[in-house]
Formats: sequence, C-alpha cells, structure tokens
Amino acid sequence: MPNFLPDLPETLIHEALSRAPGNELRSGKFDGAESSSALIANAFGWFLERPGTLPPLPGVPAGAVEAVDLAAEMRFPWSGGRHPWLDVAIVTHTTLVGVAARRYEPFRPAKQTGFADVYDRPVWGPNMARYTALALQLIEGTADYRSLNAAQLVKDAYGIRTRASKRALGAVLVYLYAEPAAWASGKPVDAAAKARHRAEIARFGAAVAGDDVVFVPLRWGDLLRQWAQVPALSAHVAALRARFGDLG
Repeated sequence: MPNFLPDLPETLIHEALSRAPGNELRSGKFDGAESSSALIANAFGWFLERPGTLPPLPGVPAGAVEAVDLAAEMRFPWSGGRHPWLDVAIVTHTTLVGVAARRYEPFRPAKQTGFADVYDRPVWGPNMARYTALALQLIEGTADYRSLNAAQLVKDAYGIRTRASKRALGAVLVYLYAEPAAWASGKPVDAAAKARHRAEIARFGAAVAGDDVVFVPLRWGDLLRQWAQVPALSAHVAALRARFGDLG
C-alpha cells in the first residue's frame, strides 16, 4: 500500500491511478524512489476534493478552478486505438488545462513515441497546423528532440484540443518538469542534459506558438514556490519537499 502524504483522499487517488494504463500501483513502480507518478498523485491529489483551492497555474490565466482529475484520458475523435492520458486535468469556466508531468524521465535514455495512428487524420483543424507540421518533421526525422518527448506532447495536445472543443473551452498543455540536482542514488544529474532539455522545451514552444492548444512550460520548483505563498498550502508544500526533495 503506497504511503501517501497526510490529508489526501487516498480512495480517490487509488481509483484514478487504477484506471490509467500501466497501473503503477499494481506494478510497484509507484513506490520507486524516482517515481513521477507518486509525486504527481501526492501533489495534485490534495485538490481532488477541494479544486477551488488550487491557484491558477503560473503562466496559465484560466480563472478559478472548478475540477481537478488525476490520470485523465483525452480521447481523439475516433473510438479505436490508443488515446493519450494526461497526468492531471484541470477545468475552469473557460479553459481545459492538461498537465504532462515529468521528473527524471528527460535525463534517462530517450524513449520516443511515434504517430502511426494519429498524424495522418485531417481532423484537428487549421488552428493546429503548427503541431501537425512538427509531427511531420518528427516522422521525417528533421526535428531532433533527444530529451523532450515531443511526439507524446503533440499527441497530448491533440487529445486536449478534442476534449476542449467538445466543451467549448480554451485549451492549454502544461509541461510540468523537474530539474533535480541528483538521482535517488545521490549521483548528480548531468547539467548538460538539463540544459539540453531546457533548450528543447523552448524550441518546441516556439514551433507550436499560435495554435489552439497553448503550450506552457512550468518547473516543479516554480509551482511549489507559488503554492508555498498560499497559507492554506504551506504545510502541503513542506510535506512535498520533505518527501521528494529538490525538484529544481
């Protein structure tokens, strides 16, 4: 049984994580020292029963939060095949915010995804042309991303756009990433790898700027600093920092 931080709705978190592909709870990955899933569940699980207490994410002027979900499927506009799952979905009166969160993944050997069942379906509309152009460059091998899983982020954006358009909401993809000083073993995380990741984030953002799905990069450290300024969240942030250490 995972050891969650105090004051979390454990049953709701279990239900959310159990419906996601891979079921990290059952596999034991959730309890790993470098688990992203554990960080996400403990950080955002606090808001499942009190979404209105979640401040608007830095750089996302979306208004008061109405709902927070973990492990949210963002289905494409067809029934079969695989569909992207976002780590967190945040809904406001005006906007659907999908959060793709990373911790150590960008600094491990690259595991890029492809586009076999996505890129060639003309269903995204003209205001997703930049994402589609980037997808085609990735397929052709002319866009080089070694740290950032750009293909997965394009799929995430397609899924968010589909769900948001059905609800007549604006669409935002938040890339929430860490820059830890060291691995769980104590070995330093390569500074050059962090710099390369940061550069690839900026390049991805420039490539898709202006499309329907707004891309917002956000560091875990900056998010926690924002939360720490809210008195009701200060104890939660302190517990997160004590459990998960330096996030950059």
